[in-house]
Amino acid sequence: MSQAQIDTLASLFDDAINVLKKEGALPADWQNNSQITRTKDTSHGDFASNIAMTAAKAAKTNPRALAEKIVNALPENKDIRQVDIAGPGFINVFLNAEAKFAVLDDIFALQERFGLSNQFEGQKVQVEFVSANPTSSLHVGHGRGAAFGMSVANLLQAVGYDVTREYYVNDAGRQMDILATSTYLRYLEANGEAIVFPVNGYQGDYVRDIANTVTTQHGNSYVHSFAQIAKDAPADAVFEINADGEKVVLSGDKEAHIDGLIANSKALLGDGYELFLNAALTSILADIKDDLSDFGVNYECWFSERSIDAEIAPVLQVLDEKGYLYEKDGNIWFKSTDFGDEKDRVVRRANGQSTYFASDIAYHKNKFDRGFDKVVNVWGADHHGYIPRVKAALLALGIDAERLDVVLVQFVALWRGDEKVQMSSRSGKFVTLRELRSEVGNDAARFYYVARKPEVHVDFDLELAKSQSKDNLVYYIQYAHARVCRVLDKLAASGLVVDDAVGAQQQALLTAPAEEEVIKLLAAYPATLLRAATGYEPHVLTNYLKELAALFHGWYDTNRILPLSLTSGEIPTQAELDMMQARLRLSKAVRQVLANGLGLLGLSAPSSM
Repeated sequence: MSQAQIDTLASLFDDAINVLKKEGALPADWQNNSQITRTKDTSHGDFASNIAMTAAKAAKTNPRALAEKIVNALPENKDIRQVDIAGPGFINVFLNAEAKFAVLDDIFALQERFGLSNQFEGQKVQVEFVSANPTSSLHVGHGRGAAFGMSVANLLQAVGYDVTREYYVNDAGRQMDILATSTYLRYLEANGEAIVFPVNGYQGDYVRDIANTVTTQHGNSYVHSFAQIAKDAPADAVFEINADGEKVVLSGDKEAHIDGLIANSKALLGDGYELFLNAALTSILADIKDDLSDFGVNYECWFSERSIDAEIAPVLQVLDEKGYLYEKDGNIWFKSTDFGDEKDRVVRRANGQSTYFASDIAYHKNKFDRGFDKVVNVWGADHHGYIPRVKAALLALGIDAERLDVVLVQFVALWRGDEKVQMSSRSGKFVTLRELRSEVGNDAARFYYVARKPEVHVDFDLELAKSQSKDNLVYYIQYAHARVCRVLDKLAASGLVVDDAVGAQQQALLTAPAEEEVIKLLAAYPATLLRAATGYEPHVLTNYLKELAALFHGWYDTNRILPLSLTSGEIPTQAELDMMQARLRLSKAVRQVLANGLGLLGLSAPSSM
């Protein structure tokens, strides 16, 4: 049964309910919130409705008695063969054979659009994801947010939303200052100045590469002595490693030291400071964009945190005018506890600088000012405590906080068989998303990143992801698609052709239990997409594809598609050809749905493996 026919069945029940309302068997204002579900056991029909169970209380009768009235009031429909009442009052619907095959007609008619809907047409949604600080390359943890966010955005688009994918570029604040100063110190080093690199600076070789580029472009124009940079800066931290391998601070303060270097660098360089900040930002952001693009993750908007600066003061003024700000110890606080947060939050420090939270308030107001009906933030699990304060700010601004959904994505652990891969860059083993993709490929990375619920930790087995076995789920699913392609290649080599018209005429031959299960699962695809999209659950789609591939492989292994006579050079009988065309039709439908689902997850659908 196609989605359109499911809607028709729901309409038939509505018609029956309206009859009962007119007869006084149900109150006129009773709202139908019942469900129509596919049965697991075909002996109980193709579909079951709980409508009598949900309406019995309002009808002041028992569900089974009400079910009888509903069945008697159901209009006739050519697709329905039989309607029974089961158990305490479930209504089971049996379809005519032609109706069961309607999903195949839909798949062949709609092809790559099968399963898509316009249910949320006209509604704008923004999905913000990854948004990693542009201070280094993306690591494997960012990869999960990237795969998850892109899949969610694709699914929302599949059900009709106008989707904007957005990356919030954290190009302001202290971390960017640390990056700029780290780059400047490496620049001094590249120009022959002896330096002592700070413990809290960015240590990677990419910082040296950026500094060398600045040197190539500007020579020694910005060189100052390291003594001037370090003048009056608090002493840096001095560590020792204890017996447990932990760092123990012996003296100094790494935070105060780097802040002193930043302040001196800004004072000495003046406008030149921006050159080092922008050089680092431009280089790293370009690397992030390339990495994500190669991963099949693209954005409609790269939103700069710096661009929000001018909106911070006005939004704080609004909160102040509403009575939600107060001063304490020189700081300006937001009364987030008035809206359920565990404590109030500082929005402007005593030194006059606004906090990161203040810019986040302005940023979220900006999102809704842009006209989004819904905003979805994909954040790391460590942001759990940040959600209440952001929603509190929205409520204080008069924005419905229910329009903001935050999905927290848990961490990723890498395994190579039974051995856990150390994530430290000092281990010498890969930690970046680019290196993971290089080892296992985009398809495996994207699939395993989204194959579990976002709130569940992912143990990523590198060896499994590269294996060519049914235990490797992405390979198992893609192989089902490739198997169909291989059958079609064999058919062409034999001199026979696919005749879709004959396949449609002969599809009633598909009566084997396995064939009926495959057809039922194909019909479930549109509802699966809807559930995966509205629940922000790509794993629902991966589970569906796994089940469809398993059903197909099981059917394929026990049912011949091409006539056995082809291998002996004999001429197939007409009965063999009719069955072949019917099974080719089913196989091609499976191939189409697998390709559609894989595409929404950003995975390829290979024709050979």
